[in-house]
Amino acid sequence: MFFSNFTKKTIFYLGIILLFLNISGCGLYKRSDIKDNPVNVKERARKNVAEGRSLSLSNIGKKGGGSFEFASSNPMWRASLEILDFTPLSNVDYSGGIIITDWFDNEDDVNSNLKISIKFLSNEIRADGLDVSIFEKKCANNLCRTRKLENNISTDVKKTILKKASLLVKNQKIKNAKEYRKKNVDVSESDKRF
Repeated sequence: MFFSNFTKKTIFYLGIILLFLNISGCGLYKRSDIKDNPVNVKERARKNVAEGRSLSLSNIGKKGGGSFEFASSNPMWRASLEILDFTPLSNVDYSGGIIITDWFDNEDDVNSNLKISIKFLSNEIRADGLDVSIFEKKCANNLCRTRKLENNISTDVKKTILKKASLLVKNQKIKNAKEYRKKNVDVSESDKRF
């Protein structure tokens, strides 16, 4: 009887110790370094807001629809819309990752119309992050046939979108670098006064 109670208590206490050790290792407590966190309260609050760790009492009770990136921040999305600005769009869904144009005239063939479908498989600028399909509709004597084109046009559209997206990223990096330099020059000049 004594051994049984002693064993139960020992196993219970060992279980609690293991539970605390497990919890302490899963990241609830995170060490921070002074160089990573600003000392000034306003700077620390600004950093927390920028990282999305802020609390706003004005949003209590409001229903949220989820967290989505803005479409304007995705270079592949912006490049695709800029490339396809010559045609009307029938379906554009950023959260679903698809752009479908309406039927538009084929310049090479008067009797056919084209439709472009772009599916985004990734937000990264990669060739496999984008699926471009081009469809052709030919109508003759009130009989229309639609087929998917298997030629180099879809590859050319994909390459054009990727080039445009990488150019947008490059231009944004240059703009950010100029703003950073300007801000740091202004800060360093204000430090020299003191």
